[in-house]
Amino acid sequence: MRDQLQEIFSTLNQNKLRTTLTGLSVSWGIFILIILLGAGNGLKNGVMENFQERAVNRVTLWSGNTSLPFKGLKSGRNLQFSDKELDVVKNEIEESRLITPRANNNQTITFASEFGSYSIRGVMPDYLKIEKLILRPEDGRFVNNLDIKNENKIIVIDKKIEETLFKGKSALGNYVKVDQLMYQVVGINTKKQGWGSPNAYIPFSTYQLIYNPNKKFNNITFTVEGLETKAQNEAFNENLRKEVAQSMNFDAEDQQALYVNNSQEDYIETQKIFGGITMFVAIIGIFTLIAGIVGVSNIMLVSVKERTREIGIRKAIGAPPSSILKLIVLESIIITTIFGYIGMLAGIGVTEVANFVMEQSAAAAAQVATDTPQMSIFKDPTVNLGYVLIATLILIVSGVVAGYLPAYKAVRVKPIEAMRKD
Repeated sequence: MRDQLQEIFSTLNQNKLRTTLTGLSVSWGIFILIILLGAGNGLKNGVMENFQERAVNRVTLWSGNTSLPFKGLKSGRNLQFSDKELDVVKNEIEESRLITPRANNNQTITFASEFGSYSIRGVMPDYLKIEKLILRPEDGRFVNNLDIKNENKIIVIDKKIEETLFKGKSALGNYVKVDQLMYQVVGINTKKQGWGSPNAYIPFSTYQLIYNPNKKFNNITFTVEGLETKAQNEAFNENLRKEVAQSMNFDAEDQQALYVNNSQEDYIETQKIFGGITMFVAIIGIFTLIAGIVGVSNIMLVSVKERTREIGIRKAIGAPPSSILKLIVLESIIITTIFGYIGMLAGIGVTEVANFVMEQSAAAAAQVATDTPQMSIFKDPTVNLGYVLIATLILIVSGVVAGYLPAYKAVRVKPIEAMRKD
């Protein structure tokens, strides 16, 4: 084996320029493959991270206006949810888990001489997990069931509100005035909001008592389990619409009466899209690599033609065909593997540098704008170990494929005819 390797490298050394130019075509192919896979991975990571800002399995309902008559009732009716619909989602929709209604309006929050206009949201305890708010132990607590039961005047505020009204001091335990009522601050949400003004959260029962005496609201958000396919989600959406329509007396086919946003369904569709993108970029990269492999195969054919006399002599003195086949294929594998790994390392290096630059840029942006999250559709454009192992396998197989035809041609050379070659 050692003698064969020495012979192969000696042959390659005699044709340095040709070997290098041929090998670079393989390097370029694998480089493009790694870059494309890294870019696709970065796009997928960025979009999926944005999904993780809230519960992926979240379903949101908004009440609307009827556009169809129903059982003697005219179209154009304004619909609003009540506790009845909340119970329907809790008890009749078996896939439902965490649930919260939501009602909100803008109010002036005042502390000492500082004040500002912010969105006040009436919510239930499950809102914390559904929206993935962040309250560390030192940041207090969120709305709990006791607050709901007793209609407590407590409030949880976003970090930005604390910074604006309290000027660097802790808001926990202090009282703020919301309109003309006093609320005790019991928690600070440190999750950065994506858009709009910062929010404050109070018990839903307290909100209904003070701001909404008719007990009606327009938003219900809940999480679901067991919906893993598009068909399951479509069946769920249809059943959900029927149950709510029956409770609120409107036609289940009336799309304007009830708006349903199923994030779980969107998540599944997005995963399918990125699966297709990954396949697409892989195909492009592989075809680019194939172009390099064809180049290697052509060069090996030229090499076999140049060494026809040598191969004939080998066969004349008793060299078995398998040794000649092995020699040519091994030479092809060495060319594709060495230059392929050069391209692979270059591709991985570029993706790692790109990832480092993006992380540094994100860190710098976070220091400049602490009140808004760094939303991105491109994150961590690196290639995982699985792709590297697949690329390695592709290189080895490519070497065998590129070398087999020239090797087969070399094996079929007749010694007498070969030795007649000049």
